[in-house]
Amino acid sequence: MSQQEVQQELSVDEYTLGLVGPDQEWAGTVADGGTIETYTPPACWGPMITPEFRGGHEVTRPVRVENAEVGDAIALKIREIEVTSMATSTGTMREREGAFGDDPFVDHRCPDCGTEWPDSVVEGTGEDAIRCAECGANASAFGFEYGYTVAFDDDHTVGLTMDDDGAHELATDAADVMDIPENARQHPIVLYEPSEIPGTLGRLRPFIGNVGTTPPIELPDSHNAGDFGQFLIDADHDWGLESEADLEQRTDGHMDISEVRAGATLICPVKVDGGGVYVGDLHANQGDGELSLHTTDVSGTVRMDVEVIEGLDLDGPILLPNAEDLPFISKPYSNEELETGRELAAAHGVDLEEAMGPIQVIGSGATINDATQNAFDRAGSLLDMSEGEVRARCTFTGGVQVGRLPGVVQLDVLAPLEILEERGMAHLVRDQYDL
Repeated sequence: MSQQEVQQELSVDEYTLGLVGPDQEWAGTVADGGTIETYTPPACWGPMITPEFRGGHEVTRPVRVENAEVGDAIALKIREIEVTSMATSTGTMREREGAFGDDPFVDHRCPDCGTEWPDSVVEGTGEDAIRCAECGANASAFGFEYGYTVAFDDDHTVGLTMDDDGAHELATDAADVMDIPENARQHPIVLYEPSEIPGTLGRLRPFIGNVGTTPPIELPDSHNAGDFGQFLIDADHDWGLESEADLEQRTDGHMDISEVRAGATLICPVKVDGGGVYVGDLHANQGDGELSLHTTDVSGTVRMDVEVIEGLDLDGPILLPNAEDLPFISKPYSNEELETGRELAAAHGVDLEEAMGPIQVIGSGATINDATQNAFDRAGSLLDMSEGEVRARCTFTGGVQVGRLPGVVQLDVLAPLEILEERGMAHLVRDQYDL
């Protein structure tokens, strides 16, 4: 990755072919304190059914952030997310035998001619539409076990699932209704025209499913997490890893946490000089846990400000969600609660620890329990606390939430601002929650 002129505002509309890592070409360099704007295609289903892809997403080329060095962190202050798709399709998946080797997200091959990561063309609509350009066989690695197509209202406040006729009509104009960007290389999933649960209305609240910094090793973008990354261990392809220890180099960009939305701040580790910020996998909505493993993938734009935090040596991300998205028990204390706390402390002769701020430490692993343990470890390192103290504080002033099954969590805790001050991030918490 070459060095480039520093820009105060940097727009990105070019994408990788499903990979993140130090060998990906920079999209440019943004100033420390500057703004990144991205225009991203849908992730998950589109890249999944497009056999050229080496990973399950189509994310932006990485952005170098001025002054960011290994051992620092980068705060991404998400200002705006705008959905530009007018429809999408999603559901639970089934794998197509013979269309992949070890991993259907990564290791694609034509089931007839055996070409690896074959170029493909579209012929008609439906699950047989993605064809190998070499031999004409159905080359897509995935179909729907149970799927549905959703059309959005003009303001993107709600979505409605389609019947057979509605799904087919959208499929005939799939690239336009999904607003596939000019530089994207995926086939639009609306081509598959699934039509289960017709007439179901859902609320929309867009967020970013895959956003963060570049890992020091090349990984499929969908596998830059502790749960999906398990598929890489002992895999017989170019991105196979030898052990769980190799996976510790991940940066956990693929979180699928619905609170990573406009107004939130995400603090990401810097594991390559420049950080390598990338964005992708916008979702129109999602229930906690992403129980289908997939949700409403959409195209859209993201605008976020960046700030380098020197010496904040993180292993994984920290999320500062919107105050309204915090669990009740871990919201900042009101003036009335603090005054009651002072009276209670005086009555019992205890010094009240007043300066507290909410943070969410992201953990990931093979299972929810593994992810929670990972979050305990990361929180203990960040706050210089024993695991016992972390567990106690999270029980009394926090908790754990499921970001994605099988293994991404948010560990909520009200943390002493004195410690966060020492770590160089207290100002972010104060600004986020007006403390």
